[in-house]
Amino acid sequence: MAAAWRIALGGLTALALASGAATPDASAPAGGRRAPTRPYPAGRPVRLIGDGSTAETGPQPGQPVPRRLEPGERPPQFVVFSWDGAGEDEQKLFSHFRAVGRKYHATMTYFLSGVYMLPAAKRKLYAPPRHSAGASDIGFNDVEGVRDTVAQMRAAWFEGNEIGTHFNGHFCGAHGGVGTWTSKEWMSEIRQAESFVRHWRTNAGLRSEPPLPFDYGKELVGGRAPCLEGQRNLIPAAKAMGFRYDASSIGGRQVWPRKIRGVWDFPLQDIPVPGHDFETLSMDYNFLANQSGTTEGEPARREAWGRQMRDGLMAGFQRAYRGNRAPFFVGDHFESWNGGTYMRAVESVIKKVCVKDGVRCVSFKQLADWLDAQNPRLLTDLRELEIGKAPKNGWARFSGAAVRRAAR
Repeated sequence: MAAAWRIALGGLTALALASGAATPDASAPAGGRRAPTRPYPAGRPVRLIGDGSTAETGPQPGQPVPRRLEPGERPPQFVVFSWDGAGEDEQKLFSHFRAVGRKYHATMTYFLSGVYMLPAAKRKLYAPPRHSAGASDIGFNDVEGVRDTVAQMRAAWFEGNEIGTHFNGHFCGAHGGVGTWTSKEWMSEIRQAESFVRHWRTNAGLRSEPPLPFDYGKELVGGRAPCLEGQRNLIPAAKAMGFRYDASSIGGRQVWPRKIRGVWDFPLQDIPVPGHDFETLSMDYNFLANQSGTTEGEPARREAWGRQMRDGLMAGFQRAYRGNRAPFFVGDHFESWNGGTYMRAVESVIKKVCVKDGVRCVSFKQLADWLDAQNPRLLTDLRELEIGKAPKNGWARFSGAAVRRAAR
């Protein structure tokens, strides 16, 4: 994958808020599940769409059936691990974390940047709002990069993971950044992100490659904006395009989520920074920004930085798990910043939390499914619980009272 994929540190400065090993064999058994060894499981129907870049292959495997909580039942502890700009490059972090997810029974959300499906030779097909055709702050891909990323997306979907969007050119800041875009411009960006997925075989000249096993127009139900900017005008566009959630807001408190104009708001959350009296967002970049301010910080300090992120994430998780059970959101990038210390920290957290009793490591889409299945009155009551605070009289009385009141 081209070096231009690397996200420039300066372009993400707005996120700095003070408030690996070898890749496992993707076909090897892990956690009782096996990744597909061929493009599609035997007997799976395939109906090509358009140029054959995507296809209808039936319902996505591995999706839990949401149900309403029973009276007196404690909510599950949901944890969502999500990846901005997901793609497969020479680091092979996409394939690595797919294997980690299989082993520890975690489904995740992979936010694809649409330009990762577009070779640099076809860059002019992208017409970004407020920028010239072919512009992109994260560059474009090459043909092999497209092929490798498609292979990971295909396998990830069959394993039950979600393919969301990180949109396209990753423009930030006051001069044409996504925070300045109108809702109409956001709709153009979303349509183009969908188009690059729907036409990757044509655009990359990979017509003999098997298609992605889903209709992206139906599969795409949420995303995260570059630099966490522009949510105000993004929400109307997202709703019009059929999105069910948005994960673009910042500084979220560890409380139960609510909707904005009918769209679930899943913000990155403020969590403790061990050894300090401030909090930062639950994302790898934000720990980096508060530690080194550079992707190539002092090697002797990298291990300590990774421990700090790991312990901060665990503190945020425990605060919810032992308290109000608010869903816990972790955002990351497939980047080996500061020697990969943040990747190791995240993997350590996945290993620890996803196997705990009552914990469900899910995608944002699966979380939205569960929330939509619940009693609205119960969700209202859950949102009133403060950070880290379980119901005063216990979960049995709390949940039961909410359900009984709604039934009157």
